Amino acid sequence: MPEKLLSRFSRASFTLPHLRFLSPQSSLSLRSLHNFIAPTSQKSPFTLSRSVAAATAMDSSSSTPCKLVLCGKSSAENEIAKSLMNNNTLKLPDNVQVSTLLHSEIINKQQRQDEESFCIERFMNSLSTNQFGRLLIWSPILPSTHDVVSNNFGELPIGTVCVADVQYKGRGRSKNVWESPAGCLMFSFTIQMEDGRVVPLLQYVVSLAVTEAIKDVCDKNGLPRIDVRIKWPNDLYLNGLKVGGILSTSTYKSKKFNVSTGIGLNVDNEKPTTCLNAVLRELSAAACTLRREDIVAAFLNKFENFYDLFINGGEPILFEKSYPSSICHLIYQSFCRNVIQTCQPSLVLSCRKLKLSFSCSN
Repeated sequence: MPEKLLSRFSRASFTLPHLRFLSPQSSLSLRSLHNFIAPTSQKSPFTLSRSVAAATAMDSSSSTPCKLVLCGKSSAENEIAKSLMNNNTLKLPDNVQVSTLLHSEIINKQQRQDEESFCIERFMNSLSTNQFGRLLIWSPILPSTHDVVSNNFGELPIGTVCVADVQYKGRGRSKNVWESPAGCLMFSFTIQMEDGRVVPLLQYVVSLAVTEAIKDVCDKNGLPRIDVRIKWPNDLYLNGLKVGGILSTSTYKSKKFNVSTGIGLNVDNEKPTTCLNAVLRELSAAACTLRREDIVAAFLNKFENFYDLFINGGEPILFEKSYPSSICHLIYQSFCRNVIQTCQPSLVLSCRKLKLSFSCSN
C-alpha cells in the first residue's frame, strides 16, 4: 500500500514484492564450464533440475560449491575481480560454499559455455555505463542473486550486478521461496543512496527502465515492440499475464542506504505464464529472439541515465495537467503510459525533497 511506502525510515530495511517463477520441467546443461571449474571423473553431464531434489542437493549441507564467475568491463574492474577471487572474499548465507573464477581464465583455457548460458562477452559489448554493471558476477546456478549482492555489499563496487541462469532460493513477499527456471532473466545489482525519502521511489525508476530497455532492444533488432506494462507498484505484465517483478531491500549504515535490487523477467521461459519471446513469435515471423544479455545491458544503460537525472534533476515539480520538460516529467509520463493500475495520481515528485501521494482504486 502507498502508506507503507511513505512511512518514515525508522527501520533499517524494507522489502518489496517479487515475481513468482515456477517451472519444474526445465533443465540446463553446463557440461563444459562445470568440468573446467570442478573437474570430476564422472562421465555424466552436469545437469541442473528445478526439482526439490536439486534444491536439496545444492543446499548448505552440500559439498558442491556455488560457482561464481567474475568479469570486469575494464582493467580496473578486472583487478577488483582478481582481488575478490584471490582473497576468497565473496560469501553466501547458510554456509553455502563458494568457488570463484575469473572469466579470463575460461577464455584462456578456451572453455566454451553452454549455448543456453548467459554470454558474458555479449553483455559486456552491449554495456555502455560508467558505473552500473561494470563488474559482473555470473553463476550457472545459485541460491539467489540477491543473496550474492546483499551479503557482500560492502565488498563490491556500487553498481555490481549478479546474474544467474538458474536460482533455487529466489524469494518474494512474506519470505516466500520461489524457484526460477532456465530462460528467465534473473539479476540483482547494488545502489547506494543518502536520502531515505528517495529509496521507496527507486522501484518506479527500475520498472520504467525495464520497459524502456525492452523497447530499445526490439528497436535495435528491427523487431515489433513488446508492450510490457507496469502494474502498480512493481509488477511487469504482458498481455494481461505477469512476466516480471522487482525486489528491493535496503540496510542503513554509516548514514547511507545500501540498496540491493533484484529483477526477474520471463524472457524465454513460457511457464508458468508466458514470456517475451513467446509473444514475439506471435507478432513476427522472424527467427530473431530477445536475449537475456541484451536486455540486462540495455536496462543498466537506461537505468543509469534515469537514475542520475532522477537524483540530480532539480527542484520539486507538481504534475497535474501540464508540466515543464524535466526528468521527473519524463518518468511520470512514461510511467503513466506503461502503468496498468494507477488512477488519477496526484504526484508531487521532487529530486531533492521527494513526496508521493497516489489516489489508487483496487
